[in-house]
Amino acid sequence: MPGVYISYPFCAQKCTYCNFASGVFQKEIATAYPEALRAELRATNWTWNPATVYWGGGTPSQLDPEILRSIHREIPGAPWREATLEAAPGGITKEKAEAWRRAGINRVSLGVQSFITKELARTGRKHTAQIVADEVTILRNAGLENFNIDLIAGLPGQTSRSWSESLDWIERINAPHVSVYMLEVDEDSRLGSEIIAFGKRYGAPEVPSEDQIAEFYEQAAERLAALGIERYEISNFARPGRESVHNLKYWRREPYLGFGSDAHSFDGQTRWQNIESPSDYVSRLTAHESPIVSQSAADNQSEPYFLGLRLTEGIPISEVPENVKHFLTEGLLEQFEGRLRLTPRGILLSNEIFAEFV
Repeated sequence: MPGVYISYPFCAQKCTYCNFASGVFQKEIATAYPEALRAELRATNWTWNPATVYWGGGTPSQLDPEILRSIHREIPGAPWREATLEAAPGGITKEKAEAWRRAGINRVSLGVQSFITKELARTGRKHTAQIVADEVTILRNAGLENFNIDLIAGLPGQTSRSWSESLDWIERINAPHVSVYMLEVDEDSRLGSEIIAFGKRYGAPEVPSEDQIAEFYEQAAERLAALGIERYEISNFARPGRESVHNLKYWRREPYLGFGSDAHSFDGQTRWQNIESPSDYVSRLTAHESPIVSQSAADNQSEPYFLGLRLTEGIPISEVPENVKHFLTEGLLEQFEGRLRLTPRGILLSNEIFAEFV
């Protein structure tokens, strides 16, 4: 079941925790970007019709809905089984939500991150819990009942009590899907680089410990399960039938085409990547040049393990590789009905396990 991913890297502001190739760029680049996307889509030799479309960012919800609709006209297969738009809370109106639905969007992923005002302020986000609740009502009234809430475990100043309060809001708004990400500390985000440098900006000294973050994650998994929102992938939880059809492609290694700056593609055998800079992407497409900057054969030996094992269902397997058998005896992996999967403890140590397959 192939899919399409569209990168829209533009944001109103760069969040402190963000390590994506997104942010605030020159207005001229943002204005020219949609036509570059249309040009890349028009140049594609479609050998199949996509079943899913996913707009990631950045903040694609800030794109004019009519421009979004015009870009959708270049993608075959509409109406798609699932068409997701990532959105930032604080700017969703009745008019926008209805326009998204007319453009073919049937799922929205809300970058909430936290429902606690103090935690949000330190990240650069400006919404409140009530704004999220009000905009969820707007989405539902527009027929967009399938939505996701993103949460981050490990934000500066986060406590077990405040984390529990964010989970209370998940229950209150009756979310069908929740993504729980444990804070990543790396030099590609302002907060991450500040933590590495033992600095004090962005609330870095108040970031919870790794053990606390793991506890928050387990607290979320237990609480969400009690609400009928079951874990189906390490970071993703859903009510039955509300799993992200598009994102499942990545872990099941199904084909997808990526469009836009820094977009990745996979056809089942080969992986390739577009140029990262939005300005360079626009320049290449304006000059009728390919945006692809790297291409390599997929690793069919290790990818099924470190991608497939992210799923709660695990992977089918006839024989466990010798180099990971010790994870079975250590209680980090288990065999069940002809499949190999992570144990609850293995989920918390998944990066160490996946490293054995790379």
